[in-house]
Amino acid sequence: MKDSFLKLTIVGMVILIFSGCMHYMKPAETFDQDQGEAAIDSVEHESPYYYFTESQFHQKQGNLEKAIDYLNKAIQEDPESSYLQLELALLHLRLKDNENALKIVETVMAKEPDNVRALFIFGRLNQTLKQIDTAEKTYEKLISLDPKQKDVYLILGGLYMQENKPDEALRVYQQLVQNFPGSYAGHFFIGKIYAAKGNLKRAEKEFRQSIKLNSDLEEPRFELLDLYKTMGKDREIIRLYQEIIEKDPQNIRAAMELGHYYHQKGRLSHAEKIFQDLGARSDTEKDVIRTVVRHYLEPKKYAAAAVILEGMLKGSPDSSDLHYVAGVALDGKKDWDKAIDQFKKVAPDSNFYQEAAIRIAFLYQEQKKTELAIEHLNRVIKIAPDNPELLLYLGSLYEENKEFSKAENVLKQGLKMAPENTRFYFRLGVVYDKWDRKADSIEAMKTVIRLDPKDANALNYLGYTYADLGEKLDEAERLIKAALEEKPDDGYITDSLGWVYFKKGLFEKAVKYLQKAVRLVPDDPIILEHMGDAYLEISNREKALEFYKRSLLNKNKDKENIEKKIQELTGK
Repeated sequence: MKDSFLKLTIVGMVILIFSGCMHYMKPAETFDQDQGEAAIDSVEHESPYYYFTESQFHQKQGNLEKAIDYLNKAIQEDPESSYLQLELALLHLRLKDNENALKIVETVMAKEPDNVRALFIFGRLNQTLKQIDTAEKTYEKLISLDPKQKDVYLILGGLYMQENKPDEALRVYQQLVQNFPGSYAGHFFIGKIYAAKGNLKRAEKEFRQSIKLNSDLEEPRFELLDLYKTMGKDREIIRLYQEIIEKDPQNIRAAMELGHYYHQKGRLSHAEKIFQDLGARSDTEKDVIRTVVRHYLEPKKYAAAAVILEGMLKGSPDSSDLHYVAGVALDGKKDWDKAIDQFKKVAPDSNFYQEAAIRIAFLYQEQKKTELAIEHLNRVIKIAPDNPELLLYLGSLYEENKEFSKAENVLKQGLKMAPENTRFYFRLGVVYDKWDRKADSIEAMKTVIRLDPKDANALNYLGYTYADLGEKLDEAERLIKAALEEKPDDGYITDSLGWVYFKKGLFEKAVKYLQKAVRLVPDDPIILEHMGDAYLEISNREKALEFYKRSLLNKNKDKENIEKKIQELTGK
């Protein structure tokens, strides 16, 4: 693994092929500034090659617009040159000007339908434009014309796999290894397809061939390990992990997986030794914790992560980073008391201290232990008094607990630290609204909008407040439409606009927007009640009753008003 080239993974190779706007076939020559100037001086001015050389020089300097200007001049001097036109298409592609790139390539292909370079660029453009069927057909034609274009097989096979067409992908990869017997990537992907089909023996053969062709590759070994776990080949599993670690003693993933495998098999002393070593390494090697996150937390393998991290903490019991990540794993397992214990062990000088403190409060809140959450945050704020985020969360907890005076004090304290922070003003506005201080709520929301005119939440809140009060309905409509420009598919904002039209007496228009709001948020009791109110106003009593009943089913409290509306409609 010392050779950096060998660290490039098979999958990574394909990603590079997919993402690059690379030159197909022979790339244009590149040169440094002095060489460029000398080359330019050596050719006849106003010749195609002069302009082409100038274009290449400006490409090298990163000035793509100027490079395009010179390339256009070269094409004017030699309008029949497909090569120059395709170079121009590539420049447009690099500038993400797909429309012009496509026009140029289609012009070349109209004259030369079998131009493989044009076909490659056309395929790449169609990938970018999400025209996958066209891209696939283009690449199929390309390899039929020129079967020796190795990278195109990988791109085409990758597209078929993305599109869940395993048989087509298998055919392409088999063509690849037939034409290029040394293609370890081809054998690797054939193995992946056979493994997905359940043909484990054939998959094993292909992965082994990939390793035989390039003994430094890791991916085929990890795929083999998955096969052997399915097949129950314990000895092969341990041997293969040890082989990976022997080739690369720094391979954290292999060590971690081997430790977890030992743990699963009851070989606890072997597992503990590996985990303790990883824990000690995590103090100086950041990739250790990143590996836990990447391979266990992100895929939500919380139980395995918790086992690994518990073992690692024995190797580094004072690591705040490990305690934090262990807390995340235990939270994922819904083992909340243990998660809280781990988060509490994160030291105040850790980068994770604030996040750990907020997670503890959140977990208390999830368990309906708001008082404990408030007590916890008050203790933390004494340790970290200058942290506005903690004050913001504490204010929201007081708000939830209906301790509005305390919420106001805490949020104003936060504003002294962060006077331009719109979230504090927004939260204050919500507190004032719940406290029945509508004028103060309106002023707080106006301040949010003054500081951030595109804050959709504040625009909607203020607009809905006006609508609910039956005041300034034109201004309410303007505010809510501005909010919808920022969040066009937000069901709650759509409901607000429908409610404005309801208050204006435009009931048909209200129904239209409220119907859309219900489609976006089908189970919100307030939106459903609004829908019922609007149907009632257009004399559709049956629909009104339907939506009132749906609203009642979704309401957890304050049901009396909706029950009264249903009673008035049914007479019961």
